[in-house]
Amino acid sequence: MDNIRYTKGIHNLKSVDGKGGDAVIESLDDISPDLGKYIIEFAFGDIYSRPILSLQEREMITIVSLLTAGGCEPQLEVHINGALNTGIDPIKIVESFLQCLPYTGFPRVLNAIFTAKKVFKERNLTV
Repeated sequence: MDNIRYTKGIHNLKSVDGKGGDAVIESLDDISPDLGKYIIEFAFGDIYSRPILSLQEREMITIVSLLTAGGCEPQLEVHINGALNTGIDPIKIVESFLQCLPYTGFPRVLNAIFTAKKVFKERNLTV
């Protein structure tokens, strides 16, 4: 294990996803701990540590990417929480999803909106 990558990754994971990120990594311990290590080292250690984009920009790109991929609602839920944790306003999350409508279609945008609605309700947030 590359300790520098892992240390950076853990720091970024906790900064963005907090307990939700920890839960995802822990849920992999009994079936694929290597996948958890890859998420920490590669995604959060290498990619999230790059200097040009802010954590807010990275989370906005991530949630829109998950929306366009489709079928990623559990990961979208984690990263909507991450977007909120980095200070992105709920209305910007909704607006970014609406921006995807002409390119990805109603079903994927609806799935993302309903996922956001669930997260906002859990966090007592209104749009």
